[in-house]
Amino acid sequence: MSNPRNNGQLIGRLANDPKVFENKDGSKKVLFTVFTDRAYTNAQNQRDSDAVPVEAFVRAQTQGLGPYANIHRGDLVAVGFSLRMDRYAKGGEQVFDLKVISEDITFLESRATTQARLAERVTKAEAQNQNMQAQAPTPVAAAAPVAVAQASAVQDEQLPFGPGPR
Repeated sequence: MSNPRNNGQLIGRLANDPKVFENKDGSKKVLFTVFTDRAYTNAQNQRDSDAVPVEAFVRAQTQGLGPYANIHRGDLVAVGFSLRMDRYAKGGEQVFDLKVISEDITFLESRATTQARLAERVTKAEAQNQNMQAQAPTPVAAAAPVAVAQASAVQDEQLPFGPGPR
């Protein structure tokens, strides 16, 4: 962290599994979203939450994805971040894009809890696949070419271009 005043910490649950993009130089960009609660309650005495998109970069020298290989949807994490403003031209206009860049990540649940949640997701997905396969219509067997030729109502003599080869 180069600027001690340009950083913060998000605490929340991951909205989805991370998406990984590999760069030409071998480094990787990891995108994920953290749902974090607001610091106040609304009129119904409930806390709203915000989905905060986060980017992380993994150097080419790092084996795999580092700590980002172990994050999954629903995990409770604390993300140390800094803010970065990307500026570029699009359609002749200047675009300013504020990005939340992850500098570190801390897992706030035990590995057993996260592994149990992941196993539950796998079990539900397998059950859903089995239900879809059970509901799928059975394929209709194709008729044999001989049966189709015999079942044809048009005789060779009735064809406008004459009988076929015999």
